[in-house]
Amino acid sequence: MPTALITGATGLLGSHVAERMLADGWQVRAMVRDVGSADARWLSDRGVELVRGDVLDAESFARAARGQEVMVHAAAAVLAKGGWEEFRTTNIEGTRIAIDAAADAGARMVMVSSVAVYGPDARYSGTGPTDEETPLTPLPERGLYARSKRDSEALVLAAHAQGRLWATAVRPDVIYGPRDRAFVPKIGGLVSKGVAPLLGGGRSVMPIVHAANVADGIVRAAVTSQAGGKAYNLANDFDTTAREFFELAAQGMGKRLRFIPLPVSLVRAGMGALSVVSDLLLGGRFSAVGAQTVDFLSRDNPFSSERARRELGWDPPVRPCEAIPEAFRWWANERRARH
Repeated sequence: MPTALITGATGLLGSHVAERMLADGWQVRAMVRDVGSADARWLSDRGVELVRGDVLDAESFARAARGQEVMVHAAAAVLAKGGWEEFRTTNIEGTRIAIDAAADAGARMVMVSSVAVYGPDARYSGTGPTDEETPLTPLPERGLYARSKRDSEALVLAAHAQGRLWATAVRPDVIYGPRDRAFVPKIGGLVSKGVAPLLGGGRSVMPIVHAANVADGIVRAAVTSQAGGKAYNLANDFDTTAREFFELAAQGMGKRLRFIPLPVSLVRAGMGALSVVSDLLLGGRFSAVGAQTVDFLSRDNPFSSERARRELGWDPPVRPCEAIPEAFRWWANERRARH
C-alpha cells in the first residue's frame, strides 16, 4: 500500500487529494495544526491519519514526512492580510522546509503551484495557448501571491535538478468544488439573490477547474517518473462558459436567475464598476490588477493542459454538468446548516 503525506489537507484541494488517494488504496497521512477541528475530523472519519504539525516547524514537518513515499505540498497562503511577509514566510519558507522534509524522508514531492506564475502579461501574450513553455515575464509590483508561487516553485524544481529529491509541480487556475470556502461562496452569494452579471454575453470560457480533477492530475504526477523536474498546467478540464457556469450554479441552488448584461468596454472604462464586479464575483481577489479581473470574466481560458494529458494521461473524471450543481448544492446546504 503506497503512503503519502498531504499538507493543506483540510483545505479544498488537499481534501480532494486525500479523498482520491484513499479511493485508490493509498495510506494517507495529513499534517494539521489542529487535530480537533471539524475539517480534521472530516479527514479522520474517512481514514486519514492525522499528525499535528506546521509547515513552518521543521521538526514537526520532518516527523510527519518520515516513512512516506510521496508528499503532496498543498498548504499555502492565498489571501494574506500580512502582505508580502506572510506570503514569503508561508509559501516560500514553508516550501523550503517541505523540500528538506521530503528529501530527508526520501519521498517524492508534488508541489501545488499556480497559473499565477505566468503573470497577467504572459497568460494573454497573443502568441498561442499559455503552456509550460511560455516565458515567465516580470510580475506586477502588487502580484505578491504570484511572486511567492513563482519563487517557491523554482525552489522545488531546483532541488530536483540538484538531485536532492524527486519533485514536480502542478499549476491549477481557479479551483472549485465541494468544501470551497472562497470562489463558490462568492458566486453563490450572488446567485442566491437571483441575479448574475454577464460580461460580453457570458460566452467566454472560464479559467476554472474542479478540485477532484486537479487531484487526479496530482496523483498521476506523483507516480509518473517522467514528471520529475517538470511543471504541469492542470487548468482546463472542460470548457465551461460564464453563462453556463451561472446557470449550473443556479440549478444546484434551486434558484431562478436573471442575467444583467455588462458591456466589456464600459466595465474596462469604469474602475468603479470593475471594483463592484471584482468584489461580487471574486471577493476582491484580483482587485489589485483590475484588467485581470475583466479578463477572467470576459476572455477565454488561455491555458493549455496538453502536457498533462499527454505525459500524465490526465483524463479529468468529473464533468461540469454534475460537478458545478453539486458544488453549489453543497454550499447552499452548508449555509442553511449554519443558520
